[in-house]
Amino acid sequence: MPHGKPAGVRCAQLDAANRCRIFGRPERPAVCGGLQPSPAMCGASREHAIRWLATLERETAP
Repeated sequence: MPHGKPAGVRCAQLDAANRCRIFGRPERPAVCGGLQPSPAMCGASREHAIRWLATLERETAP
């Protein structure tokens, strides 16, 4: 996404299993590499992590 990913829009680089297609590659955006998992972010389930990310997107939307 040349101008970044808008909040609430699925990343174009995610595959069907929600894995990043460009993980570890130089074209991966710096913001993605800077987002490091933590217990607060990941919680005890995938659902918790998705809710955490959705909140982050809402709070950082323009």
